[in-house]
Amino acid sequence: MRRTARASLAAVTAVAVAGCAAGSTGPAPAWHGVTAGPTASGTATPGPSAPVEVRLAFAGDVHFTGRTLGLLDDPQTAFGAIAPTLRDADVTLVNLETAVTGRGTPQPKKYHFRAPETAFAALRAAGVDAVSIANNHILDYGRQGLADTLDAAADARYPVFGAGRDADSAYAPWLTTVRGLRIAVLGMSQVHDLAGSWRATDDRSGVAMAFDTARATAAVRSARERADLVVVFMHWGVEGSSCPSGEMKTFAGRLSEAGADIVVGTHAHTLLADGWLGATYVHYGLGNFLWYANSHSTDSGVLHLVVRGRTVVESRFVPATVSGSGQPIPATGVGKQRILDKLAAAQRCTGLAAKRPG
Repeated sequence: MRRTARASLAAVTAVAVAGCAAGSTGPAPAWHGVTAGPTASGTATPGPSAPVEVRLAFAGDVHFTGRTLGLLDDPQTAFGAIAPTLRDADVTLVNLETAVTGRGTPQPKKYHFRAPETAFAALRAAGVDAVSIANNHILDYGRQGLADTLDAAADARYPVFGAGRDADSAYAPWLTTVRGLRIAVLGMSQVHDLAGSWRATDDRSGVAMAFDTARATAAVRSARERADLVVVFMHWGVEGSSCPSGEMKTFAGRLSEAGADIVVGTHAHTLLADGWLGATYVHYGLGNFLWYANSHSTDSGVLHLVVRGRTVVESRFVPATVSGSGQPIPATGVGKQRILDKLAAAQRCTGLAAKRPG
């Protein structure tokens, strides 16, 4: 199914904030009760009376340093057994938690992540279509590191969003079209560390920050005018906490009011849960995904959504565990059920409805 989506994406308009143009084993999970588009076997696209459904996949924080740097020796297999799960969608997105640079000055913070340009080859090979770089590591090596990241993305013709050479490009959406559905994806950060010096301005490169509420919501409203489906990929949360903070809940409400259809988050190093904020689907946190070392939790997974127009009509979380190699491995049996039970418990503190109203 994933390979046929590539054909659908041939006509995609890929607008990246960087100014750029647009082999593992293991079974891919089956979709049930979903109307698919064209397939490799030649199945026809649904007729005019049939609803057009598009499949989206999201995963959490990814970087290539420490134990995961060596995975880039073979970019085609860097994501390992989870890759078929990523590919089983029309559009797949993750958070790239690293600068792609070999230069720059480490910033005054505890952790510094950077990766070589082959990171983009690994992401593409795993079926990841675009990445958010709106996070608290994209400027770990200063504005030189960010500039190198944007240049590397442009050279690889790989879409990135959520940071840019100025505020207009940082808050600009990545735009793509799948079977006639126009999709806009924005990235923003709500992490406080160094936010003042890292934020993008009219004359300075940086990250699209949620703290500039007026600009952030204006960006969503602008995307609403250009697209059928508006997605906001957030970097937010309290590290180690499976419950969203009041700050997260407030901003999710503002994104919903501005016209966001889907809000998905990362950063807390543990899984949070999902639900409905009016007509907006919100998943507060996807945890670590391809991860360099120990963390608060090894629980991970891939979020699959089926959308029809502006509406999420199906959501499914595929649990995984971050392994000793740093690669996420699909969970099975007792381990899988434990993660699903954990998410069900976490849903109670989201403040979100379990079902879409109406």
